[in-house]
Amino acid sequence: MKEAQLAQVRRFNRVATERAGVLSENFLGRKRPLGQARLLWEIGRDGDDVRSLRARLGLDSGYASRLLRALEAEGLVDVRPDAQDRRVRRATLSPRGEREWNELESRSEGLAASVLEPLSERQQRDLVGAMETVERLLTASLIVVGVESPWSPDAQWCLDQYFEEIGRRFDAGFDPARSSVPDAGEMAPPTGLFLVAHLRGAPVGCGGLLFNEAEPADIKRMWVAPAVRGLGLGKRLLRELEDRARDSGATATRLDTNRNLTEAIAMYRSSGYEEVPRFSDEPYAHHWFEKNLR
Repeated sequence: MKEAQLAQVRRFNRVATERAGVLSENFLGRKRPLGQARLLWEIGRDGDDVRSLRARLGLDSGYASRLLRALEAEGLVDVRPDAQDRRVRRATLSPRGEREWNELESRSEGLAASVLEPLSERQQRDLVGAMETVERLLTASLIVVGVESPWSPDAQWCLDQYFEEIGRRFDAGFDPARSSVPDAGEMAPPTGLFLVAHLRGAPVGCGGLLFNEAEPADIKRMWVAPAVRGLGLGKRLLRELEDRARDSGATATRLDTNRNLTEAIAMYRSSGYEEVPRFSDEPYAHHWFEKNLR
């Protein structure tokens, strides 16, 4: 990252927070700061469990508790054990809270209109288009990638989604038991590792690595949730797996793929992978790729 880029990000943050009214203790003209208003809005008409709210907003438990207590003190929110699971606390809006939610919604619309109103039609289009780009890239920057056990609940959810999708897309369906890596446990130390990507606490992608002595490391089970495709997560997972393979001493990575995964094939080729002769007995593969990491 260059200093000029960092300076631009900081300038943008200052202008955006100023224009959105974040600096005021009375956000949108109400008697509460932005943190409380945003949490109230996120609870919404349907309510939500506190753990999900914290994950979605990136709040630590102490700060989230203080925000909820402030909203409870105003009579806007009720926090009680969930009816199905008493271990889970659920936040819901009171009747007064619903009225306040509607008022926030109306005032948010007014703020958005006030941003666009002084601008010409061309400037409005430019600003909205730029906002779409910024939203997409900021969302990409919120994604966190880390190593997890392939047996963790989030890893298993990703694998289930992956199997379901390729089962629909492959000509003959997909049976994990017939695959060359039927046991997810192989993608765990010391024989491998498994990455899971999270956005606002929810799993949105995965990828596995198998280490092979004196041979390239194998990349397996790469998947990105449809909701976040187009954010560059596939290439990010691929780069992360390559870095992990390099750190382990591998001089190359390799993978196999099905002919129906055309977008994945295009990504591999654009990432420096070259097609090589068949190196595995994967029954669902039609293409084999390798990349030199040196």
